[in-house]
Amino acid sequence: FWAATVITNLLTAIPYLGTTLTTWLWGGFSINDPTLTRFFALHFILPFIIISLSSIHIMLLHNEGSNNPLGTNSDIDKIPFHPYHSYKDTLMLAMMITLMFTITSFAPD
Repeated sequence: FWAATVITNLLTAIPYLGTTLTTWLWGGFSINDPTLTRFFALHFILPFIIISLSSIHIMLLHNEGSNNPLGTNSDIDKIPFHPYHSYKDTLMLAMMITLMFTITSFAPD
């Protein structure tokens, strides 16, 4: 139950929304089927969110480079297809994760 305590403390520390978020996450004061489904959905989706955000961070870091903070283009003669497809794929992945998260959160059964 230590993880549940940490999650509850982190959520209740958010100003104005903490109590509402905590009640939504745990489903009030009773443990029933929708609450467990929501809890398992959050724990299933969270690693994918962390991995996708880390991947975006690494892609952008390697694309611009840490020694190129202004992002000036050093190779003008290359055709820039990569950024378009990367952003499109990243946006589609985010939309699919959001859709799955919405379905599992608001219609757990």
